Amino acid sequence: MIDKTYPSAAAAVADIPDGASLAVGGFGLSGNPIALIEALLAQGTGDLSVVSNNCGVDDWGLGVLLRAKRIRKMTSSYVGENKEFERQFLSGELELELTPQGTLAEKLRAGGSGIAAFYTQTGVGTQVAEGGLPRRYDGSGGVAVASPAKDVRTFDVHGEPREFVLEEAIRTDFSLVHALRGDRHGNLVFNKAARNFNPLAAMAGRVCIAQVEQLVEPGDIDPDAVHLPGVFVHRIIEVGTDIDKRIERRTVRTEEEA
Repeated sequence: MIDKTYPSAAAAVADIPDGASLAVGGFGLSGNPIALIEALLAQGTGDLSVVSNNCGVDDWGLGVLLRAKRIRKMTSSYVGENKEFERQFLSGELELELTPQGTLAEKLRAGGSGIAAFYTQTGVGTQVAEGGLPRRYDGSGGVAVASPAKDVRTFDVHGEPREFVLEEAIRTDFSLVHALRGDRHGNLVFNKAARNFNPLAAMAGRVCIAQVEQLVEPGDIDPDAVHLPGVFVHRIIEVGTDIDKRIERRTVRTEEEA
């Protein structure tokens, strides 16, 4: 039997070297693989290039690696909840490849599916296609590195010519993801919003490491209920159901609104 379980988060991430590229799951603070992130922090790995929808918050999720200055570059679609992210980017300490959210999702999926690139209408007529988006500042308010122009082609859509921009797929050295349930073969089931980017990040990594709240035996998950098949997962650890889960913005209704 193929048993992909590892004894701990530290053992699962032990061979991730300085300078590695990572695809990391999570949507806001939902589905962040925090045990794997903290293990990576503890072992001192740095100079990382990370692809993730966002970068956590100042003291949680990928934010703990960012605060320790272990991340060299972020490829993200949303960065609005992290003040340290803003500070590092504007000061020239961090490189950022800002990517439309749907495009980022498809770049990860394409990478995991063996597709080198694809054309999309998203970003046509903007700096996403034309280039010039700041990727790194020089610390004095100037742009040190800007995004390049991308190939734009015209295709016929329902009898009308439309422009599309070429986007290259994303493939990373490792991926870190969180799932609700998994078996020893690596088959995973995600919970609600945590399913948004975790399966895509998992697919994009050459070595996928998954933390699961519940580890079950092969056959305990109905094949029809599997969200991500084990072929994409190489290592799996169990973190338990009482793992810390943060809420990014807690809002409540007033009595008048209820």
